[in-house]
Amino acid sequence: MTKSQRTTAPPSPPVLGPRALSRATLARQLLLSRSPMSATAAVEHLVGLQAQNVKPPYYALAARLDGFTPEALSRPLADREVVRIVTLRSTIHTHTADDCLTLRPLVQAARDRELHHFRAGLAGVDLDRLAVRARALVEEEPRTMKELREALSEDWPDADPQALSVAARCKLPLVQITPRGLWGRSGQVRLTTAERWLGRPAEPAQAPDATVLRYLAAFGPASVKDMQTWAGLTRLREAFERLRTRLVTFRDENGTELFDLPDAPRPDPDTPAPLPARVRQPAALPRRPHPRRPARAQGPALERERRLPHPARGRLPGGTLAPGRRRPGDRALRAPRPGAAGGGHGGGGADARGAAPGPEVRRPLRDGAGVNPEKPRRSPAETQGKPRRGNRGGIG
Repeated sequence: MTKSQRTTAPPSPPVLGPRALSRATLARQLLLSRSPMSATAAVEHLVGLQAQNVKPPYYALAARLDGFTPEALSRPLADREVVRIVTLRSTIHTHTADDCLTLRPLVQAARDRELHHFRAGLAGVDLDRLAVRARALVEEEPRTMKELREALSEDWPDADPQALSVAARCKLPLVQITPRGLWGRSGQVRLTTAERWLGRPAEPAQAPDATVLRYLAAFGPASVKDMQTWAGLTRLREAFERLRTRLVTFRDENGTELFDLPDAPRPDPDTPAPLPARVRQPAALPRRPHPRRPARAQGPALERERRLPHPARGRLPGGTLAPGRRRPGDRALRAPRPGAAGGGHGGGGADARGAAPGPEVRRPLRDGAGVNPEKPRRSPAETQGKPRRGNRGGIG
């Protein structure tokens, strides 16, 4: 073979280490710095937010957006610009109205496969007829899952009621109507179809290529398997291959091929990352006091409490624990011996605030190092054959 006939091997893709990948993901997820975009725009950019419970989408946006308030998400939910619906991985997500009508048809095949787990309870049930019947019921008026089960059981009395409601949820794009999902308000989960709630039909299922590009913009660089896990779908390799000429590729330290958009942000691995989102949530989303519980300390008072050592929060003068503050596994705290330098936990016969030592408190220890003289330990022969009391962290 001559030199002109030799082919040059393509250059190997660059390797991205864990820090480079983490900084890229934080940047795409709007977690390196707060974004000025609106709540609706953020939900669209992130291709939805996991919303099995009501509050997580609010926490997620409070960690990402500058000046976010709960009303910024509650208002689009009430105006039907954003909805809560089962989509990715068969879990409830908060999506924009447009994504609701396009993403749900994309994952419909996965929802159909989900019904295989309930085939025993759906024996003899015509699923197409069930979908028509369930649509008529929830479009007549929004219904709870309990009401839907009861109504469908009238048509299929021999089927498992739970399986019937799951089949309706899988076959139809059912959205949770407000006030469910609104901040500071409560309501039962009542369902109707996305078409009925949004006033327009869903789009036919399309190729996943556009969703692949949006996924990489929010989560890249990522592998094919990463997206399949995120979406709960399979066989996405073909879509990535169709888009290969429009993408750039990397490899992680394990050699896995990663795809990404050419102009997507990939910050320097040494870019500082901010504090975790949970540290910033209380300032953006203050908790309402429970009507039957005393309000917890907030602001500087809460921070002072958090800085105290764990056992010291409930400690009284002399080293004893305040009533009701003993935790499972805590050792008994004894009063310092009079005159002992640095004895006990109070600092030489008095605590750090100068209070007099309290009465000595002796409690049995979990590991048997201390014994209550008024309650001697029983021998194994005395306890043989007697049932043991439940042990919830104290003495059994």
